[in-house]
Formats: sequence, C-alpha cells, structure tokens
Amino acid sequence: MKITYYGHSCFLVETGGKRLLFDPFITGNPLAESIRAGEIRCDYILPTHAHPDHIGDLEAVAEQNPNALLVAIWEVSTYYSAKGLKTHPMNKGGWWTFDFGRLKMVQAVHSSVFPDGMPAGEPVGFVIDSQDGVLYVAGDTALTMDMQLIPMTCPTLDAAILPIGSNFTMDYADALIAADFIKCNRIIGCHYDTFGFIKIDHKEAKARFSENRKELILMEVGETTQI
Repeated sequence: MKITYYGHSCFLVETGGKRLLFDPFITGNPLAESIRAGEIRCDYILPTHAHPDHIGDLEAVAEQNPNALLVAIWEVSTYYSAKGLKTHPMNKGGWWTFDFGRLKMVQAVHSSVFPDGMPAGEPVGFVIDSQDGVLYVAGDTALTMDMQLIPMTCPTLDAAILPIGSNFTMDYADALIAADFIKCNRIIGCHYDTFGFIKIDHKEAKARFSENRKELILMEVGETTQI
C-alpha cells in the first residue's frame, strides 16, 4: 500500500490497483503550494466530512477525474450527487466491497457542515481492508472510546492516519492513547501545522511516541511512503 501526502489531511492511497484520495484540500493550504489539485489522478474520492479544509478541491478533482466514485456518508453523497458526481453512499458501521478491497465507515467525534450552510450529516473515519494492507483513516476526531471497537471489528491495522494538531481535533498526546485503543503502533500524523491554531513541536511529538515504543510519521508535503 502506497501513501502520498498532499498536506493537512489530504492523502492519496494506492491499493488493489486503485487510487483513493482522502479529504482533497490543497489549493487553500499555504504548505501545499507545490501541489496542483487538477493534476491528481484518482479512482475514488473519500471526504471524512464537509468542512472547507477537507473538501476545498473536491469538485475540481472530480472534474478532472470524471469516472471517480465519491464514497461518503449519506448526506454528503446526496449533496454531490445532486451536482452530478458519481457517488456511493454509506453510513457508520457497515462494510462494502469495492474493486480495491473492503471499506468500513467508522465513528468520528467532530462537527460537519458545508460551507454554504447545508447540513452534512456527521463526520466519519474509514478502515481500508485490502490485499496490500489494512489502514485506518480517522478524519477529524477527538479521542473517543469507540476507537476500541476497531480492533474488535476490523482486521489488524498495519497503520493509522490520526489528527495530532489539537484545538480542532485531538493532540498528539491523545493520539498516543488512540494508538493503544486501535492496537496500532505505526501512526501517520495529519491535521497539524497548516494554520496557527494547530502548529506542533515535531521533535516533542515524535519523542513522546518513541518513549512509548510507537512510531509517529510526519510526512513532508508530496512525500510517499509504503506500508
């Protein structure tokens, strides 16, 4: 499974021969000026919720990838279906098998509304179960006891993408607890440094994880890693 970081919470996950784009927010991110949203190719678009810093480039990406399938919670799916996008609606709790593998929509504790004020249902996370590995993408979330359900209902995780910037989401101390809840020692950080509210001390964050025999990966924008 290959993971490319496009800044903030935007990741391209390549697995099962397909390209899955999570939370396409690039153009408004000053740390991602080297990335061109219109040049990203994907087969699936998966927003975790409808805040601008997670869907800012969604329609632009969809326009350049007209065959891409948007997989989202019911309200987000309906919103974009009305705009002509190809969609697959889901809700929390169930699995669906796609051509890249299985996908489960899971709980996230946050808020969600479209920039135009339309309700956007609830925020979510995703668990990908493919032939290349198992990955949890938490989305924007606080630490929640519900995370303990993931190892009870999903295959063993190879890695997890967790928010660590605090203020709007959990911080890296809570993410360390979350790593225990989900029984995963390889964590990729997201939702940090983009704005003043969420700047973190990289050295301290990594040290806290290392002290607890866990790995915190802080990727550079445009960097790719394998799990």
